[in-house]
Amino acid sequence: MKIPILNGLSADALRPDFRTSYPRNLIPVPHPQGISNGYLRPAEGIIQLNDEDTPGPDRGGVVWNGVGYRVMGTQLCEVNLTGTVRALGFVSGSAPVTMDYSFDRIGFAAGGQLWYSTGGAPFAVTDSDAGVVIDAIFIAGYWMFTDGAFIAVTDLNDPMSVNPLHYGSSETDPDSVVAIRRIRGEAYAINRFTIEVFRNVGGTGFPFQVIPGAQVMRGAVGRTAVCVFESVLAFVGGGRDEGISVYLAENGNSTSIATREIEQVLEQYSDAALSEIVLEPRLMRGHKLIYLHLPDQTLVYDATASVLLEEPAWHILSSGLKFGRFRQRGFMLLGNQWIAGDPIAARYGMLSAEVASHYGEPVAWQFSVSSIYNDGEPAIIHEIELIALPGRVALGADPVIWTSSSPDGVTWTAERSIRAGKIGDRTKRLVWLNQGLVQNWRTQRFRGNSDASLSFLRLEARIEPMSRKRGNGV
Repeated sequence: MKIPILNGLSADALRPDFRTSYPRNLIPVPHPQGISNGYLRPAEGIIQLNDEDTPGPDRGGVVWNGVGYRVMGTQLCEVNLTGTVRALGFVSGSAPVTMDYSFDRIGFAAGGQLWYSTGGAPFAVTDSDAGVVIDAIFIAGYWMFTDGAFIAVTDLNDPMSVNPLHYGSSETDPDSVVAIRRIRGEAYAINRFTIEVFRNVGGTGFPFQVIPGAQVMRGAVGRTAVCVFESVLAFVGGGRDEGISVYLAENGNSTSIATREIEQVLEQYSDAALSEIVLEPRLMRGHKLIYLHLPDQTLVYDATASVLLEEPAWHILSSGLKFGRFRQRGFMLLGNQWIAGDPIAARYGMLSAEVASHYGEPVAWQFSVSSIYNDGEPAIIHEIELIALPGRVALGADPVIWTSSSPDGVTWTAERSIRAGKIGDRTKRLVWLNQGLVQNWRTQRFRGNSDASLSFLRLEARIEPMSRKRGNGV
């Protein structure tokens, strides 16, 4: 029996409901090779760049004029690929920041203020007419910002000055403005339940005007739960009296890219936790990814794989052997390397396919398969075999991988282990013998850690059907 592995199956412990099990720290790749239509490959690891502690946990970054700038703790820092961190000066607050840049400076909202840097020490806009700033962008020569109720711009010739006549509003719905973004020269005011789009029309007052036909009747749950993804707006949120989902918005329309399982996962978090979601894009090596950072894991949507598989393709990233928060956030492409910071610890690192560990520490991977079913008849599973690419592990490593099965999608048998093959052992077969009896249906789960860096193509099961004895001639 050939069993696909890109998505797995489990069941809800409290309700009579099946759940989808997405691979963790393994990326689905829809690439036919004659064995299967796709495979799971190890997610990239993280190589720590800084030797000494940074000023604090990472809050976000941007590349400007070829130089990397990141807010770490309460300092704006200049960072590079050699691991050197140069603290430039104090920045208030502790929440994540979204950074933008103009011709002569970078800018961002932090601690309720609008901050700038021209490559040196950061400085805040002190004009009292600026009020409390929760988000900011650069657009059409202006720095635009919001305080949650109004949208305003700095003076065209003086980014430190704010004219009280240069205030506008997003008034389609009396919901608060949570974020602003720029797409193709247009400003997007993202509210909690709606999104309005503005274009620059000039004039002596607020120089932007609403585009009525571009309005979206859904909004985002928080300031960082939104990002620009391939010239469209991606966000986590919904409309009034709607559940939370993940959307792409363009030309006045919004389309959900979440599956039922992703929406069920989001339902588990409180409103406070959802408001702190960080959404960010990353395009690399044929993958077009949206990272949805949650407090204890990161859900990743792959737009390229979704097109090829003709269904939304998701996987999960987390750090640690017991699974936990993914310890990299705030991606930026510096040179030809993707770097990001740790949202918890004072360090930053580079994503690399050369390792599977995170900051030198091993991480766990896990995936399940769809159900093994013999039309309701019992069957003996003599052996199962994972078709994989072994023999590409660290020198000296002799990794182990485990499997367990579940007859109901909730309870699991004791795990059984096998060796996954040392370096160069590329013909190693990953086989478990005597896998017991299937009374009705069952699913299989596999796990290992980053020492066992393998790609998996398919699961094969050698099954002997059994017929139940039926009485009364039936």
